[in-house]
Amino acid sequence: MGVTTSLSMDRANSYDSRVRDETTRYASCLEVHRLPPIFHYWSDRYVRPKLQAAGFESPDGMFRDSLRRICLAPGAASRTFLSVGAGNCDLEIETAASLRSHGCGDFTIECLELNGAMLERGQQAAAAVGVAEHLQFTQADFNQWTANRSYDAVMANQSLHHVLNLEGLLDQVEHALTPDGLFLISDMIGRNGHQRWPEALAIVEQFWRRLPPSYRYNQALDRYEEMYQNWDCAQESFEGIRAQDILSLLLDRFHPHAFIGFANVIDVFTDRAFGFHFDAERGWDRRFIDEVHQRDELEIRTGRLTPTHMVAIFGRNPAASPQWNPEPRKCVRRPDAQVDVNRDVSPYEWHSWPHAAEAQLEIVCGYLARSRAAWEKVTRLEFDLIERTEWARRLEALADERAQCVVRLDQELRTRTEWAAKLDRDLEERAAIILALQRELEERTEWARSLERESEARGARVRQLDRELEERTAWARRLDGELDHERGIRQALEAELRSPRRVASRIIRFVRDRILRRRSPR
Repeated sequence: MGVTTSLSMDRANSYDSRVRDETTRYASCLEVHRLPPIFHYWSDRYVRPKLQAAGFESPDGMFRDSLRRICLAPGAASRTFLSVGAGNCDLEIETAASLRSHGCGDFTIECLELNGAMLERGQQAAAAVGVAEHLQFTQADFNQWTANRSYDAVMANQSLHHVLNLEGLLDQVEHALTPDGLFLISDMIGRNGHQRWPEALAIVEQFWRRLPPSYRYNQALDRYEEMYQNWDCAQESFEGIRAQDILSLLLDRFHPHAFIGFANVIDVFTDRAFGFHFDAERGWDRRFIDEVHQRDELEIRTGRLTPTHMVAIFGRNPAASPQWNPEPRKCVRRPDAQVDVNRDVSPYEWHSWPHAAEAQLEIVCGYLARSRAAWEKVTRLEFDLIERTEWARRLEALADERAQCVVRLDQELRTRTEWAAKLDRDLEERAAIILALQRELEERTEWARSLERESEARGARVRQLDRELEERTAWARRLDGELDHERGIRQALEAELRSPRRVASRIIRFVRDRILRRRSPR
């Protein structure tokens, strides 16, 4: 279990390291597809006619023409396209501008790319050209990408040979394509890491012996190669990581509508490593490239070699009249392919050079001096490697100790996680209690407020009653005073009534006075 985990971690670390390296390398790369002039001489003379026979002017033309036909198809509605590994989005911007110029307006090209710096350059360029409304920029790793919409066509321009999880990506494309959708591809389909298979390597070595020494300096790897070294580009990057699997996996999932396969040995002499040594204006250089190409054509036609390039259109459904050159199944190299080429290990054919021997030797001496310096650097690096290996062993022992510590910490983490989960449950219960208490507090607060309002109302009523009581008390006191006065009068009357003579006398006087007043003149 520990070994499996360690291997998985190593693979993950290796993958992450490659992603970082490739992202860094292409972050400042403005010309992703820059190739030597001799490549364009060869492709214009020999590849273009193959494409024209299939109805295309160039690989880029295949993408533009195919999308234009889809957009202009009768009854066509809004179209959605995807470009896998769009890079700086140069092709996508040119294609969008071409579609606009042909009257196509309702379309979107989604640019899928891992490198954020390249996508940013694409956004700026699209805005400058005026096609930003037709492009959508999606930053994602196509090794882990999942389609969430359907597409009328998917483009892959020199991107599939960078894909590690080919099965996953192709499954997503198959799932996302509409029933009549197309998968448009221009890519490398040779051996992984862009190496030569043994049968091709033997032919490369034949032509290599005829190369002047000044042409044998590998500008990509900065080293002189007396004999061609079959370098695996995928050792430290995703370059050609699974190139040899691309075609067979495509044929398992899709039907070829158009297929042009070409080149093999010629790649060595026209790519970035050695191609810049050739002068496309010099007769010997052109004749050499012509001869290599003719040998390629012969070997591919007879089936002894398989192509390393393809420009192709695939679909989910078979085509009514597919165009193949050659038949796609024959371009998949058989695992049991036999090598039947005589090999000569001598590095030079001196008589084949048209160049001055002295000049060649001077160039070679310069290359050898650079190679010697490089070798001394390698020697120093080997010593560093020995020291770092010992250091790595100590780190490995320390890592084992730390791994055991990690196991213990993991167990303690699980224990504490369970404890934390229990605390979390207790916290949730207490939170529920607190919420209930808070609701009860709010209810009681509202009840207290209602009591307070009722108390204030009753206090006002009491104050009103107190005022009425005071008023009635004052009134009662007045009544009590009047009652005391009347009581005094009554007592006085009662006292008088107790003396009859006095009363009678008063009555007589009263009557007399009344009589007298009546008789007196007025």
